[in-house]
Amino acid sequence: MIDDKVVLITGGTGSFGQRFVETVLTRFSPRRLVIFSRDELKQSEMRIRFPESTYPSIRYFIGDVRDRDRLYRAFDGVDYVIHAAALKQVPACEYNPLEAIRTNVMGASNVVDAAIDRNVQKVIALSTDKAANPINLYGATKLCSDKLFTAANHYAGGHPTRFSVVRYGNVVGSRGSVVPLFLERRKTGSLPITDERMTRFWITLDQGVDFVLASLERMHGGEIFVPKIPSMRVVDLARAVAPECHIEIVGIRPGEKLHEVMVPDDDSRETVEFDDHYVICPSYVEWGRQAFTERSGGKPVPDGFRYSSDSNERWLDEVELRGMAGLD
Repeated sequence: MIDDKVVLITGGTGSFGQRFVETVLTRFSPRRLVIFSRDELKQSEMRIRFPESTYPSIRYFIGDVRDRDRLYRAFDGVDYVIHAAALKQVPACEYNPLEAIRTNVMGASNVVDAAIDRNVQKVIALSTDKAANPINLYGATKLCSDKLFTAANHYAGGHPTRFSVVRYGNVVGSRGSVVPLFLERRKTGSLPITDERMTRFWITLDQGVDFVLASLERMHGGEIFVPKIPSMRVVDLARAVAPECHIEIVGIRPGEKLHEVMVPDDDSRETVEFDDHYVICPSYVEWGRQAFTERSGGKPVPDGFRYSSDSNERWLDEVELRGMAGLD
């Protein structure tokens, strides 16, 4: 569905954006692939990796999602938008709350307005497990962003634009991932662990990109797509990365959860299960769970269902952890 289409990715120079660009250029033949970001240095580095002489469909567009006018210019003629731009470091968002709100909330609002007014066909916004029952500002801004994108399907009125959200857990190899921290601290002989009981969902960049592409194809508008991915204990990951190191328990940091949730029990009445993913359906009457189930198959989850990293059915063992983290 991407062949001969114009695709734009906000935050295109980030970890996800670069892998998304690589995947699209390898598998598909887009008419134009636009990397939209505010970082001229990273765009310059991407130009070396993906030169326009070799990839004639690629375009580099300097801009910030906070700048509504710039988004209107960038979205002109675009068919699909992948919204990956965000401030996502929990401590930075806690210390700079207005900056997080301006990028993650107001930026999302700007993307919605520009996409509708430029008649973009589909928009997929990337979310996070921290948006489910949030306890830190980053999660709260992403929950607000999710609500903006799902509600935008009504806001679009007579325009053809449809919006959906993809929500998944911690990404192996992304900026801020714990693996680079553990690898760096391995040199000291001691790895910091906040709590031995802590669990997290775990997904690779390639899996994340594949899930976004699949969701882009299957979306009707208003859904939050959640992949079925494995859990791991952070202490097990530390032992897989550096079995020779001493584990230092440092305590849970402000804004951090012991376990992560991707489908809260309060959303169970709107959630549909498929073989490899869940869909939290919009609560609008014409887009509700019953209509979605009849149209797309799947089965409603029981009332009170909760998809949490501590009660997950699938867990990674040390061999799988090492493989996903690229340590083999």
